[in-house]
Amino acid sequence: MKIAVGSDHRGFEAKQQIKAIVTQLGHECVDFGTNDSNPVDYPDPAYLAATAVSKKEADRAILICSTGLGMSMAANKIKGIRAALCHDELSARISRDHNDANVLCISGDQTGEVLLRKIVEVWLDTKFSGGRHQRRVNKIAAIEEGKDPREVKSG
Repeated sequence: MKIAVGSDHRGFEAKQQIKAIVTQLGHECVDFGTNDSNPVDYPDPAYLAATAVSKKEADRAILICSTGLGMSMAANKIKGIRAALCHDELSARISRDHNDANVLCISGDQTGEVLLRKIVEVWLDTKFSGGRHQRRVNKIAAIEEGKDPREVKSG
């Protein structure tokens, strides 16, 4: 897979670790910045990486800021993006299995190196299960289009 990555200055060190993990797992990594620890606004790399996924220039993206919250809020404004803030292996697994998350957001300040690796590995390895969950993902897409999700009847 082609994985877009992006961070602000607070997530820069974790992003460097994530790039190594992604590459070690055999995936291609595309870095959308930032390229050092100088202050940068998190919406900028979030927009670039999430847009790459939305345009199918990348399969998925991983975004890191101090808490992961800002990145997830910014990424979720891009059409077709389902960004999930994950703090552990379970949330990483469920975000893929049930929600077909295509962007993983992580806290650079609150996630240690061992947990960071586990979250990334689980998230990249987990497939979307579809079934009843597809209907729910379709409802998210309906909301994105300004429609009432209750009108979506099938998967």
